[in-house]
Amino acid sequence: MDMTNSGQITISGTVAYDDDGHVKRTGNLKSAVAHIITAVIGSGVLSLAWCISQLGWIGGPVALIFCAIVTYISSFLLSDCYRTADLVSGKRNYSYMDAVRTNLGSKLFTLLLYNHCKKRTWLAGFLQYLSLYGSCCAYVLTTASSLSAILKAVCYHKEGHEAPCSYEGSLYMVLFGNVQIVVSFIPDLHNLVWVSVIAAIMSFSYSFIGLGLGMAKVIENGRIMGSITGIPTANVTDKLWLVFQALGDVAFAYPFSMILLEIQDTLESPPPENQTMKKASKVAIFITTFFYLCCGCFGYAAFGNDAPGNLLTGFGFYEPFWLVSFANACIILHLVGGYQIYSQPIFTGADRWSARKFPKSGFVNKFYKVKLPLLPDFELNLFRFCFRTAFVISTTGVAILFPYFNQLLGVLGAINFWPLAIYFPVEMYLVQMKIGAWTRKWIVLRVFSFVCFLVTVVGLVGSVQGIISKKLG
Repeated sequence: MDMTNSGQITISGTVAYDDDGHVKRTGNLKSAVAHIITAVIGSGVLSLAWCISQLGWIGGPVALIFCAIVTYISSFLLSDCYRTADLVSGKRNYSYMDAVRTNLGSKLFTLLLYNHCKKRTWLAGFLQYLSLYGSCCAYVLTTASSLSAILKAVCYHKEGHEAPCSYEGSLYMVLFGNVQIVVSFIPDLHNLVWVSVIAAIMSFSYSFIGLGLGMAKVIENGRIMGSITGIPTANVTDKLWLVFQALGDVAFAYPFSMILLEIQDTLESPPPENQTMKKASKVAIFITTFFYLCCGCFGYAAFGNDAPGNLLTGFGFYEPFWLVSFANACIILHLVGGYQIYSQPIFTGADRWSARKFPKSGFVNKFYKVKLPLLPDFELNLFRFCFRTAFVISTTGVAILFPYFNQLLGVLGAINFWPLAIYFPVEMYLVQMKIGAWTRKWIVLRVFSFVCFLVTVVGLVGSVQGIISKKLG
């Protein structure tokens, strides 16, 4: 057994294939955990101290634990939808859209009153790609914030905390976009394992640093900041808007349903892919929840009512400046990989659609082998180059136009939380497992979906109101 230049497994000089004719999948529990952590622990963790400051010492941790439980249930349901009919040897659904098309196409009229099954798939695909696209925009914003924090930390260290240290974020967004154009040459998720491993290590690094800085700040203060009810406001209406927005941010911080099946499609079998995915989800969610509770709670304990929207940028005013700068550098490296985890499903979908639509086009289907000095050979496809470059440019442009970190996370969380993480997985699971109407399991899943729908509504309303108030202000 050896490896080809493109990373494919070969046996005696021939490429090894799976039962569906695709190149042999080699992912395992560790690679799946790395992909999930890279996708989940990102820009969301940085806003949790602010979220807890709005929800208080009781509401904040309860919201985090609630979302962790909901995310695990969602991943459990969705992982069983990777294969149709038989969970071990049934037809594979390579993406979220494929699973919706296979499981829900026949129930379209009764569920959504549409006249054609394709519209159901388009709805799921639109929401998935919108959420993926928005997450990429959020990562561009976070990167600019971290770069600014590094420069501020150095500036305050040299010039003093009263110095007018201010840096324009648009330039750093453009720089990050240039890096992503280069990294986007990586063909697909199968080739991103090493990127996810590095990104996961970076996420652990800055999470531990944020936790340590929060603990040090609490010790320095000599007391735990914050209150049971969170930040006081002038009236009940303002408090409700902020609580709704915080719930949207928490919702954004957890679910990875929109890319779960794409990650599952990288796993080897045996053991069955759904079993490996369930174990990976359990491990990743446990690790994520631990870091979220630690960073969010210690961040609130350190800053109290002054908790920043982005935790580590809040430490940009404090020493040791080098540690703060290192943590923000870890965030940047992590987000390079995180951006790719969220953009690759869109890239793959565009590749498959264009290949089906234009099977004879050389622009779409022809690959050119390119050799650059000091680099291994790689294959260049003109369609991929143009589409992926345009995608990166567009996400960078949107981030520059809407630089509202917490409000943007809330909107993305609301869009992702119920439709993609709850509604479609529940509906597909009911069909996949042939669960009859009004049975005990059917009722429990319906109630579960409705409760999560309410959380989505309040999160979306609060976040949209936050963006409007910021824009008008």
